[in-house]
This record gives sequence, structure tokens and C-alpha cells, in this order.
Amino acid sequence: MKEQYYVYIMTNKYNTVLYVGVTNDLVRRVYEHKNKLVKGFTAKYNIVKLVYYETHEDIKEAIKREKQIKGWLRAKKEELIKTMNPSWKDLYEKIV
Repeated sequence: MKEQYYVYIMTNKYNTVLYVGVTNDLVRRVYEHKNKLVKGFTAKYNIVKLVYYETHEDIKEAIKREKQIKGWLRAKKEELIKTMNPSWKDLYEKIV
């Protein structure tokens, strides 16, 4: 079975803070963020809502894409989110 990697964007309850990450297990990683099992930025800013994700088969490509998105202005990140999730709903239930 091919490994899959995910680039994802999460936010807080009010959609005021965006977090971009990369992982090989999206369900586990989002669960960790939601339950504040990861100390740091996401716990501090209550990042609990998955609003965007994309899949990649190559970890190098996934990391490259993560860095690309992180370098964007917020407005461009918002446009990307709206392509998949115009209402900014939590996508976690869709992936479990």
C-alpha cells in the first residue's frame, strides 16, 4: 500500500488563526490538535477545526507544498480553504 501524506489547515473556533501542517496520518494528527495533546502553537491558540486538506504520495512534495502555503498571505490561504470548504465547517467528521 502506498504511503499518503497530508497538508492541512486548521483554525480556531472563530476562524481567526490559521495553522498549516503536514502529516502521514491526518485523523491521528487532527485528534491530537483537538485534544491539545501537542504542546505549542495549536494548544496555545485553541486550534481545533480542520478546514482544508490535500493528499500527496511523496513526502518531499508534501513538505514543499506546506512551506509554499505557509508563505502565502492570509487572503490567499482563505481562498484555498474556500475551494474545498466554502462555509469553513470542521472536516474532521468527514475523515474519521
